[in-house]
Amino acid sequence: MTTHTTRMLILGSGPAGLSAAIYGARAGLAPIVVQGIQPGGQLMTTTDVENYPGFKDVIQGPWLMEQMQAQAEHVGTRMMWDTVVEIDLSRRPFRLIGDSGDVYEGDVLVIATGAQAKWLGLDSEEALKGKGVSACATCDGFFFRGKKIAVIGGGNTAVEEALYLTNHSDDVTLIHRRDSFRAEKILQDRLFAHKNVTVLWNKEVETFVDGGGTAGLVALDLVDTVTGEKSRLDVEGGFVAIGHHPATELFRGHLELDSDHYIKVQTGSTKTSVPGVFACGDVMDKVYRQAVTAAGTGCMAALDAERFLAEADFEVAEAAE
Repeated sequence: MTTHTTRMLILGSGPAGLSAAIYGARAGLAPIVVQGIQPGGQLMTTTDVENYPGFKDVIQGPWLMEQMQAQAEHVGTRMMWDTVVEIDLSRRPFRLIGDSGDVYEGDVLVIATGAQAKWLGLDSEEALKGKGVSACATCDGFFFRGKKIAVIGGGNTAVEEALYLTNHSDDVTLIHRRDSFRAEKILQDRLFAHKNVTVLWNKEVETFVDGGGTAGLVALDLVDTVTGEKSRLDVEGGFVAIGHHPATELFRGHLELDSDHYIKVQTGSTKTSVPGVFACGDVMDKVYRQAVTAAGTGCMAALDAERFLAEADFEVAEAAE
């Protein structure tokens, strides 16, 4: 067992964690990033990225994350390959234990563990991810301009994504397995008033149909949840919009979470309910969930952490006089 100590400990290595690392390293805090189960975050499973500022041409998600990691390491970040299984936030330095048995101690902790989109769990869905099937309309809607699109879900996420996709398509179908939405009424009113959105009630997706070759998704096979009747809907884009799971299981009972299990932060900052612990990226943001906003909050977390340490160091120096 080895104990690794640092002034700034960062959990998670997506855009939020690596941005925090870049700012922390440049401030001389020699951060350690514990990479977790999915090094690089959700962008590692995203092929074409067209909305990250600074790149005229389409770039690849994994390449972008490799560049961020290289930059973080170049300015003084240490990357650790481990998955944290136990935490102690009751005192500083904060103490994390990895499944390797190694211990990580940090004077401040930045949590950037992210969130994962919920999927339907179908084999056909898995096979067509990135080939017509997506879980992020704002990320991928642009690629379906003028095409026939379906959105699956019935909550705020589904209704918002269906409305957003009308910017790119005049033929959007929203498929819901029940006969009413869970979404807020104001969103439902906007949806029902939109001429380019059709709603299919009491329908579940049975299969995402592969057109073979380079065609990708060509249709959805549906089943009626009331009658059992089967039908097919021809579409070129299928957006699964049934919510997200923030990766916060580790922090339950240690940090204040909201009703959807996202980490609560003070408005306008990344400060959590425990002084010296900061949260950034999709683990605290259930509204925007973009790589660029994750990177922005990663910067905020590093600056908040740096200020916290400066104040703590000043108090210690004062007390010693």
